[in-house]
Amino acid sequence: MQLAERPLGYETRFGRGFISGVFSVALAALGFGGVLCLRFPSFLTTPDARALYPLDLIRFLIHLHLLAGFGLGVLSIVLSRRARLGLSGIGLVVAATLLGGSQAPIGTLGGTRYLGLDWFLLNVLVLSMLFVPLERLFARLPAQRIFRPGWATDLAHFAVSHLLVQVTVLLTLIPAAMFFKWAVHPAVQHAVAAQPVLLQFVEIVLVADLSEYAVHRLFHTVPFLWRFHAVHHSSEAMDWLAASRIHLVDAVVTRALAFVPLYVLGFSTGPVYAYLVFVSFHAIFVHANVRFRFGALERVLGTPKFHHWHHATAPVDKNFAIHLPVIDRVLGTYYLPEHFPPAYGIETNPVPRRYAAQLVWPFRPR
Repeated sequence: MQLAERPLGYETRFGRGFISGVFSVALAALGFGGVLCLRFPSFLTTPDARALYPLDLIRFLIHLHLLAGFGLGVLSIVLSRRARLGLSGIGLVVAATLLGGSQAPIGTLGGTRYLGLDWFLLNVLVLSMLFVPLERLFARLPAQRIFRPGWATDLAHFAVSHLLVQVTVLLTLIPAAMFFKWAVHPAVQHAVAAQPVLLQFVEIVLVADLSEYAVHRLFHTVPFLWRFHAVHHSSEAMDWLAASRIHLVDAVVTRALAFVPLYVLGFSTGPVYAYLVFVSFHAIFVHANVRFRFGALERVLGTPKFHHWHHATAPVDKNFAIHLPVIDRVLGTYYLPEHFPPAYGIETNPVPRRYAAQLVWPFRPR
């Protein structure tokens, strides 16, 4: 029985009301979140993104999500012996409607502290629309369900990391400026920034991946650091959402140290932003439950099969690079047979399954 079934008492088979109920809650929650962003933009939206949103389209999407959430909620109640999910979805739609629905007035703008609710909603919408169909059409493991064991925990990791985007960005950027300003040389930065944009992008991928390889390997070899990274490896299923199961300490330390050489070398803003878009997609793609094969390209660029072997129960400590397998080849940690791994996770998994427990587990005395 899947983990999601136990507390809810639902059968997850098609036609039993679970799928329609979950989608009702998900779509209604997205619509409700969108309404909250309209009403409280100062507290729930990222300042740099506010001017970029097409408001008419946003309102239409909110309306569409609320309608779908309500309809699927009704369907779930009809199909299921338990009405909890369906009623929850309908309740969220009612709450959103009471706040003004898709036509809710825009709240006061201003303030410097915020939760990235808009960032979370945008990412979960775009990524799920992209990867869920991919994983259904080209699944490596067709029997693996969308709502497989551990999906709720991974969604919690996804939500918190996006809601706290302001905090994580600051913790990523500040250490470089505080501790490595002495390493900055204006002439070097000018020369680096004067290079063609495409060349800078390639260099950023290489420099960042070298840094991430080193940090990643440390998280595997230093016992105290492994406690945090073990959370990521505790997932026994690989899909797009499993990529988000990362302890906040692991995420912040890795990103902060990977950013240091980019800061010191002084790459232009454009190529850095392009890399951030690339790594955001690529890091999720290599975790996805897809069966794509890339032939000779697999020796050049990180692919799902390459990274899946990093998550295999055996052998361990292979394929530390994120983007460039050549780093593992040079440093002796490359492993890529023809087939995908038969099993994922930690062989004797000590990591708790719930999100809150995973946050505190690395700090508990051994």
